Amino acid sequence: MNLLLVSLAAVAAGFGTPADIWASIVKDFSNITEPSAFAAFIQVLMIDLVLAGDNAIVVGALAAGLPAEQRKKVIFIGVMAALVLRILFALIVTQLMQIIGLILVGGLLLLWVSWRMWRDLRHAGESHGSPEVYGDEHSGLKPAKSFTRAAWAVAIADVSMSLDNVLAVAGAAREHPGILIVGLIFAVALMGVAANIIAKYIERFRWIAYLGLAVIVYVSVKMLYEGWVDPHVGLGRLFGG
Repeated sequence: MNLLLVSLAAVAAGFGTPADIWASIVKDFSNITEPSAFAAFIQVLMIDLVLAGDNAIVVGALAAGLPAEQRKKVIFIGVMAALVLRILFALIVTQLMQIIGLILVGGLLLLWVSWRMWRDLRHAGESHGSPEVYGDEHSGLKPAKSFTRAAWAVAIADVSMSLDNVLAVAGAAREHPGILIVGLIFAVALMGVAANIIAKYIERFRWIAYLGLAVIVYVSVKMLYEGWVDPHVGLGRLFGG
């Protein structure tokens, strides 16, 4: 728990002094009834909930083919790696969003996430699942056959999904820094303490997953559009678009 609190403080510190952070949060949440701010907040919540649960499901499915002791180690490593990666990406997200073309690339990554989620929701998986993670038997992923292969597969999945999570939150709340800060802290907290619980409820109430999928598709299309037309970081400026 102490590690998680330190992690959350580190994420917040990446956005300036405590006074700056608090001013941004107060400004955005005092205007939360405005349609754009409220929509951004709801989108951030859905993205964090669905992607935290999805990350836990993927980790559990990839580790399902291992003996119990190794499986528990891989799941622990996977969840902790996802936590650390979300912190690292959150610390540099404002810089990432200033790279020309990266918003568009982030939109493409989210489209891939959307397709994979749609496939997982529509088809039963090839993994029999890990007893430690609820719902991963429907992941559509083949379990790894060795500890090393499982650890590498989980590491690759964590990098992709953590970056997707941070970029999606940044894309949804780009014009609302206070909501962006809260969303990134929420993403780290969920991955640290509640990812498996969320996975359980997503599996039980499938409409949550479909609603989250719709939000992610919307944010991905929004990021693709802004990633092309934005006058500062849009890729279109390189082609005179």
